[in-house]
Amino acid sequence: MATYKFKRPNGEIFEIEMSVFELDEYKKNNPELKQLIYDLNYVTNPGLKNKVPDGFRDVLRNIKENNPGSTINVP
Repeated sequence: MATYKFKRPNGEIFEIEMSVFELDEYKKNNPELKQLIYDLNYVTNPGLKNKVPDGFRDVLRNIKENNPGSTINVP
């Protein structure tokens, strides 16, 4: 289930939870509503950006060595 935001013609904004399969039918049955697209709020750790475990690097190196012409970038 996902949560979707909608705006009524009077400006009221509300959220409703439904499956993605129900969404099209809901919008079809409520043409006066405008679906709002918004960013998801999530937390990331900038310190982990672009860091991969050493074991994964070894796997990439092995793939690259065993596949001539491979363009895999091993960080």
